[in-house]
Amino acid sequence: MSARDDILGAIRANKPAMNAPAPAVPNYDDRYPQDADGLAALFAERLATMGGTWHALTDGQGVDAALQEALADKLGKPFEEAVIASNVPEVAGNRALTDSDDPGSVHDVDIAVLRARFGIAETGSVCFTEAELTVNAVAYLAQHLVVLLDPGEIVTNMHRAYQRDDFVNANYTVFHTGPSATADIEGVLVRGAQGVRSLTVIPAR
Repeated sequence: MSARDDILGAIRANKPAMNAPAPAVPNYDDRYPQDADGLAALFAERLATMGGTWHALTDGQGVDAALQEALADKLGKPFEEAVIASNVPEVAGNRALTDSDDPGSVHDVDIAVLRARFGIAETGSVCFTEAELTVNAVAYLAQHLVVLLDPGEIVTNMHRAYQRDDFVNANYTVFHTGPSATADIEGVLVRGAQGVRSLTVIPAR
């Protein structure tokens, strides 16, 4: 028996005999909008604060055209030369992803296009599971991340997020809040230092 087993055994043996119910935790969302339009506006505001971009579709504009417009000045190469890994039917990519791909094989992806399960207005975060990612590493190794988000799937805060059942059958869940960033060096904020250089959210049902 290890020292760890000894310690845990002692804790179990000396656990107080009581049956106290878990305390009720408030949702802390009474100060946030409760309607879909209000939540979408707050999400866009917080997303911008974290360095992301909310790119709403104009009248008659498709997702593919919006994607090109949003990244026109960020790619550093002609859009036609970009390696695009798309997991959404709205955008035709040129790099297919399969769940048997080695994570390192997506190192050269310029643009990853994914649909988020939901968004969080309080932080401007988007949620993915392995079902949306296919290759989990693509959300980190791609140069630019483009996220389709149904505005009706935006919750107020993390308390509400954890009440959802999205995690029940997921083996992997991640929240992304803006592009990669660091301010470790002389307090200077640098975006795209250790992950995606940009994160663009396109509201699309």
